[in-house]
Amino acid sequence: MARTANDLPALELPLLDGEPRERADAQRNRLKVLAAAERLFACHGVENVSMDAIAAEAGVGKGTLFRRFGDRAGLAQALLEEHTVELQEALIRGPAPLGPGAPPKERLKAMARAQLELLERHADLMVAADMGRPGARFRTGPYGALRMHVGVLLRAADPTLDWEVMTDVILSPLASDSFVYWRSLGELDADRLVAAFDTLVDRLLP
Repeated sequence: MARTANDLPALELPLLDGEPRERADAQRNRLKVLAAAERLFACHGVENVSMDAIAAEAGVGKGTLFRRFGDRAGLAQALLEEHTVELQEALIRGPAPLGPGAPPKERLKAMARAQLELLERHADLMVAADMGRPGARFRTGPYGALRMHVGVLLRAADPTLDWEVMTDVILSPLASDSFVYWRSLGELDADRLVAAFDTLVDRLLP
């Protein structure tokens, strides 16, 4: 008689500060958890899914799930990072204007369009990843990658700018809370957001 996921013993996941190189079985378990979370989030919404439900869906112990991801915000962040790998790769090695080969202003505008598309698909994950942790987005891998990218472009376009501050200013309209608020108004569609970002870049850079 075949056994279901609930009949199987709980699978142990490594701690966040454990081995520097993830074991093959640990990686499989991590992907199982992320896949289970994505299914449940898509069906019920991030805010309506508990860690208990994710553990049961993935067939892992609740304790190991908390040790591996910390809480639902940590799990949302891990899932979000999986979705941002493609964008980061495009920024580094993709075709222009998103990738190298175009002027800084054009690359900034292309980055904003790509980030808004990501927000259209995963704004709920971004909000959940920041929930209850003020300033959390500034310390995430995806934000760090965008910040590095924008900082390089700003310095190339205008070396006199205070790029460290202006980088965060440029990225602030692309934050998940801003996006969710503007879209909730109903009258602000993606085209208006893109046009506003383009105006910001054109006014800021020569």
